[in-house]
Order: sequence, then C-alpha cells, then structure tokens
Amino acid sequence: MSRKKSAIITYHSLDDSGSSISISSALFRAHLDALISSSLKVVPLAGVLDNPGCIAITFDDGYRNFLKVAAPLLNEYRIPATVFVVSGYCGRYNEWRSGVKNLPRLEMLSWAEVREISQAGFAIGAHTVNHPNLTTLPAADVARELRGCRSDIEDRIGLPVDTLAYPYGATSAAVCEMAKQEFRLACGVRPQFVGPASDPFDLPRIDAGYLRKLYWLSNLNTGLGSAYVAAQRRVAAVRALLARPG
Repeated sequence: MSRKKSAIITYHSLDDSGSSISISSALFRAHLDALISSSLKVVPLAGVLDNPGCIAITFDDGYRNFLKVAAPLLNEYRIPATVFVVSGYCGRYNEWRSGVKNLPRLEMLSWAEVREISQAGFAIGAHTVNHPNLTTLPAADVARELRGCRSDIEDRIGLPVDTLAYPYGATSAAVCEMAKQEFRLACGVRPQFVGPASDPFDLPRIDAGYLRKLYWLSNLNTGLGSAYVAAQRRVAAVRALLARPG
C-alpha cells in the first residue's frame, strides 16, 4: 500500500461461530493492536478519500454484538468506525434471504441501541431497508430501499445519514446513479485499495475475513500485502463469475 492508497476494512459480526461473516472478539482486538502498532492512520470513513495512506473501519448489517463487543474495544483504542444498518431489521434477527452458507442467526441492534452507538460517536450509515440485491429490483423499489433506510435512521438518531453500503456489494451504473441522489459516498465489497481514482459511489473494501491471519493485516502496507489483496480480488472475481446463472 503506497502513500496514495488507503484501505477500508469491513467487519460484520464479532462472534465465535466461525462463519464467513464472523470474526472472534480476540482476533478483533488483535487487529486493533496491529493497527495501533503500525504507522497507518485510522480515520472515519468520511475522510478516507482525503487522507491518502489511511485505514477506515466499517461494520455491515448492524449486529447487536457491535454494541457489546466492538464498541468498548474501539472506544478503548480511540478508533472510529461506521456501522451500516439494515433499518427494517432493527430489533430483530438477520433473517433476510441470503446466499451465505451456514449464516448464524444473530440479533440485530435495536433502534435504542443504534441511537446509543450514534451518541457514543460512531457513524451510522445506510444498508437498505430489507438487505436485497439492489441490481435485481425495479428502479422504484431501489429508490424505496435507499430513501426509506436513510429516512428511518435519520428519524431515529436525529442526524443526517450520508453513507451507504450496497448489500452483497451488488451495484450497477443505474443503482449508483440513484445512490448519488441520497448519499455522499457508497461502498461495495471489491477487495482493493482506495486510491485517487476510486469511485466514491463504489468504494472498494477489504473484508476482515481475508485478514484472519494477523500477518496480512500487519503487512497490509507492504508490497507483499498489496500482492495478497490483488490475489484475493482475482479469486473473488472468479467466484462471482461462477455464481452467475447460466
């Protein structure tokens, strides 16, 4: 990672299930230790494009264990984070349709808890109302998912919501154009570094699952780390190709 490239790291759930969306609390603490020990500056997501060579941390879906596990550790290390909330599932479980294998049934943050973490200084972003693949929906439904989620959150926390994470990272030129009407930036899931040429409405992010071996996080800002991320990007591209129908 050169001085001009930054990285957004994506977490989902902090639990011991071993699922593809899960990272243990012990490993998360080790990640924070590694970041603090490195020369990398950790900034809020909103500042990732303005601080070349930095790291930003995001959490997708809004699992309740963010409040119980992540928030205390992030506060201890004084590290900012953005939590992308699925507004229609607050106070419920992650029972939307998903292609993720062995997805654990997890509690979601309640609205009171979303407000609590917002008041604690964590940024809240939109992750749609129902967590659909936006590229499969008619334009009117995409608009409802984006606008409805933003409005739901703003009504509950009393603050503007200007960031979006596309469920499954699924987006298109048409979806991006609609996102521009509601938000200031949006994130996908393509494993890649953020650079000057990155699209602010399809920002790449490196999933924490790629960093289960602490070695790769500790070496993220080296040539070896860049090569590793590039390899993961190629693997992700092949998997996406194989997953296409027909």
